[in-house]
Amino acid sequence: MSNKRILKRNINEMVFDVVEECFHHQMLDESKAPATEKLITEAASFQDVILGRMHKAKGKAEFRAIVAEVEAKALTFVDALNALNK
Repeated sequence: MSNKRILKRNINEMVFDVVEECFHHQMLDESKAPATEKLITEAASFQDVILGRMHKAKGKAEFRAIVAEVEAKALTFVDALNALNK
């Protein structure tokens, strides 16, 4: 299990990758702009919410739940980005 510092770094990298990929899609195909803007907003709000929960987490059980949620959301973002490619 990773510590908070590493998890924060991973969350920030994940959100940066999502935003970067969305901007790339917008440059290639401007018709996908609404979908990519929605995904960027979702990633940013997820980052705010999950980092806020991390600051309030007190025990290992809460931290493990946060890690599981981050992993699940990462898969959701991957699926959404793959859907943009079609």
